[in-house]
Amino acid sequence: MTSTPNSHPVRYVLEVTAAAAPADPAAFEAQRQLLRSVAQFDPASRTWWTLIGVLDVRALRILERLFEAARRFGTEVRVEAIAAPVAWKGPHFSDAGELAALVSARADRGRPLGQLHVS
Repeated sequence: MTSTPNSHPVRYVLEVTAAAAPADPAAFEAQRQLLRSVAQFDPASRTWWTLIGVLDVRALRILERLFEAARRFGTEVRVEAIAAPVAWKGPHFSDAGELAALVSARADRGRPLGQLHVS
């Protein structure tokens, strides 16, 4: 990619969401307890969400918790590369860096990042 002096490189983050699995109140509370330290909860959509700007120990801890919720409760977890919000002050991936390599590694067009190929 050629840049000009006035161009602003695109900054990317991974948006990770987890939709609460249908559950009785006790199971929902267990999901909430598991995820509350790694993601914010939106009660209207019953979805937890967080942004990841670097693949580090914190990111792995977040992903482990989210996928533990998926395993234990059937929580639907999605990971998507998005342009970093303007207010985002945390670490980020550049358009020519790590995230570009990660996204290009997807084998099937349209398959969400992190979703395994099913044959």
